[in-house]
Amino acid sequence: MWMRVLAVDDEAPALDDLVYLLRSDPRIGEVSGVRDGAAALRALDRALAADRPFDAVFLDVRMPGLDGIVLGRLLAQFATPPRLVYVTAHEEHAVQAFEIQAADYLLKPVRPERLAETVRRITDDTAPPPPEPEPLAVELSGVTRFVQPGEVHYIEAQGDYARLHTASGSHLVRIPLTALEDRWRDAGLLRIHRSHLVAVQHITELRLDSGRCTVVVAGNELPVSRRHTRELRDRLLRRDRP
Repeated sequence: MWMRVLAVDDEAPALDDLVYLLRSDPRIGEVSGVRDGAAALRALDRALAADRPFDAVFLDVRMPGLDGIVLGRLLAQFATPPRLVYVTAHEEHAVQAFEIQAADYLLKPVRPERLAETVRRITDDTAPPPPEPEPLAVELSGVTRFVQPGEVHYIEAQGDYARLHTASGSHLVRIPLTALEDRWRDAGLLRIHRSHLVAVQHITELRLDSGRCTVVVAGNELPVSRRHTRELRDRLLRRDRP
């Protein structure tokens, strides 16, 4: 099924490029482009009145008048909101996009392969879930207990060992962090630093301060290395999205 997409950018060359890239994707059947937030709202209203709503809105952040963040908050209040994708040259707005529950956040200049991944992400609702990852055996006072990956908030490297942090306490296991990363990748455990894996579903805050990124997990603030910041941001933006 083809998507109907609205592209919004106040800069004509950027809008033309975005519309061209979107029209080049065979999964998109119709693309409309407008130059500001007010025109976007009018286009969305007309589409709803004609019973042909847009499936997704690709939206710039910094625009005169009604900017992309305010417009995104308005779209989130629709009875059936379109999927929202921010397309901007400014990475510092990622936290606000995360709060609005945008489907993705693209940095300009937009690469065709990155845009294709975004389109796949917002159209692929039928992929079967991955198999349930296996639990991990830990020793507690001579008793073997099995820790499910869903119980883990984050994992901390300690030499050749790793410490699992859960709601009930922590467990030291003789498994390298890299091995756990491979073993529980499909359970939502994501590398954010050479010393930490975090469970994406347990992240409650993403903080950006002067180029430094951290996350809050179970009340603990953990550093995010620069090389892992973009992947983490992408995962957070699509978390809990259908």
